[in-house]
Amino acid sequence: MKHIIFIFCFAFLVFGCSKSSTDEGNGEENPELVGNEGTDGGVKLYFPQENMLCNIGSNVTPTESTVYFEWEANGSDNYKITIENLLTGNVIQEETSADIIPIVLQRATPYKWFIVSVKGSKTERSPTWQFYNSGPGVQSYAPFPAVIVAPNMAENLAATSSVTLQWTGSDVDDDIAGYDVYFGTSANPNIKVSDITATQTNVPVTSGNIYYWKVITKDSLGNTSDSGTYQFIVQ
Repeated sequence: MKHIIFIFCFAFLVFGCSKSSTDEGNGEENPELVGNEGTDGGVKLYFPQENMLCNIGSNVTPTESTVYFEWEANGSDNYKITIENLLTGNVIQEETSADIIPIVLQRATPYKWFIVSVKGSKTERSPTWQFYNSGPGVQSYAPFPAVIVAPNMAENLAATSSVTLQWTGSDVDDDIAGYDVYFGTSANPNIKVSDITATQTNVPVTSGNIYYWKVITKDSLGNTSDSGTYQFIVQ
């Protein structure tokens, strides 16, 4: 799988993220911040940047590094950060009143993160960003797991004869070659279509059934990632 290390600006440190496919950079990339408007007024996320491979971290060991997560303060009382390891599903959650926080993460591992800001009784959630924390000796990174768009997990759909499965894909190397879609009534669905480049496909369904599906993303060098299995019900 792919890997990343983070680049952050903390105090007077300067960070740089890059879409390079090489493993260890020299940290000289442009440190320009790229934000993203939060959902319903949630905070702007700054670092680690979305779908990026970042080459510098602090307290680096062969297996771990400290990554500084940064966002734009919006006057909230505190901020709750959620970080998920996309390989294991393990979740880290921390709270802070600042707009930057150091977190120790595994190297050579993809993650996703978001911020929930709290002000009084009001809470707002930011968008979710993915990134790779790089690892040593890696020249090619597997794609991020496909993000399922529709149907949502456990969604209950009105009676119909077909459903459009939709997802998004991203890769720090920009070399996604195609997708294999698994679909069926078994909890371990069989492959339905393979090597498609579109990010959606139509499948036939029957009322009264529960369906399971997942997407395998493949890159040009044979690296793969698994979205995990989702399910939906057709009334």
